Amino acid sequence: MKFDAAAEAEIDELYEWFQQNPKLPKEIDRILLKRFYKCMYGDIKGTKNLIKINYSMRNKHAHIFLERDPTDGDSKRTFDYADLVPLPGLTPEGYKVSCYRLVNFDPAKVNHTADTKAFFMISDYRFNMYDGAASTEADAEAFADGEVQIFDMDGYTLKHLSKMTFSTLRIYMAFLQEALPVHLKAIHIINCPPYLDRIVSIMKPFIGREVFKLIRFHTVSLDSLYEHVPRSILPEEYGGTNGKLTDLKAELLKDLSSKREYLMDPNHWKIDEDKGNTERRRWPFL
Repeated sequence: MKFDAAAEAEIDELYEWFQQNPKLPKEIDRILLKRFYKCMYGDIKGTKNLIKINYSMRNKHAHIFLERDPTDGDSKRTFDYADLVPLPGLTPEGYKVSCYRLVNFDPAKVNHTADTKAFFMISDYRFNMYDGAASTEADAEAFADGEVQIFDMDGYTLKHLSKMTFSTLRIYMAFLQEALPVHLKAIHIINCPPYLDRIVSIMKPFIGREVFKLIRFHTVSLDSLYEHVPRSILPEEYGGTNGKLTDLKAELLKDLSSKREYLMDPNHWKIDEDKGNTERRRWPFL
């Protein structure tokens, strides 16, 4: 979607609506607002509905979406034992690819709620910027047309599975499927363990039918992954040419720290109860 003058005018109207809505925070970044709008293909009513769902779920589960710090001890522990890295560039279809894997296989390192919080911090950091490679002016202001996730199961054991918190899993899957301003296009599971069926049986009740259809299991080699994700997007650790995952992660963590104030600013995330009280005093029928 190209943001021409007419689309920019609608973004202006959405921003004004957002600021005046008593059930939303005080502020929203314009790029994030554009992302919601693009996700709903420019449908104003749909955009407003997705925004309301997003912030309602955030504030209902403040321990995951509001009470956070990308530099605190919990976040550091997550980033020390796991990679959660959006990869540079877009696929030929215009999709953004993210890679998730363990780098320390000790199950004791797992804190499912803290790890989920870190995942969504990275998402919010990412959604505050464009997805393009910035090689041209058009690319610099490009949004991905879809999201592709790669989960590397190497080192993952049943002990890791036992550390899963079902209440957190339910929140994670609901927010992923109902509230994120993206279109999930594929989930690739690589280095699948022999007990994969156990994992699937636990996860399946939380996954919508349409999302489950997007999951592809790569049980033999990465050759089948290359049919869907080009090597030019993949990091060197997976036979690609898009840099080393370790270097990409280091750059991500540096950038994430620079966004700390934004990620922790309640004006951008917390529903302002005073704002709502003021609106109700002015318009008692709301």
